[in-house]
Amino acid sequence: MANKAVQLVVRGRVQGVFFRASAQRECRRLGATGWVKNRSDGNVEMLVEGDENVIRDVMAWAQRGPSAARVEYVDTRWKSYTGEFDDFEIRD
Repeated sequence: MANKAVQLVVRGRVQGVFFRASAQRECRRLGATGWVKNRSDGNVEMLVEGDENVIRDVMAWAQRGPSAARVEYVDTRWKSYTGEFDDFEIRD
């Protein structure tokens, strides 16, 4: 499948529950690149690039998050693949 990119905004109880570290671990495990960060509105934002099947696996994981998270909704926006990332990082 082709490489894709997606921007996710995860809403709910997603800060202070190791969401970013868990997202990084999951994305690295799956082979996705990009970043994750906390937003000032209490949500978590992710930009994920990789094979379309990998992206869909990350999207499915984001619907649940780590065990302490309570995901209410995930905003999904497909983006143009850039290939600019070498890893999946946590941003401040």
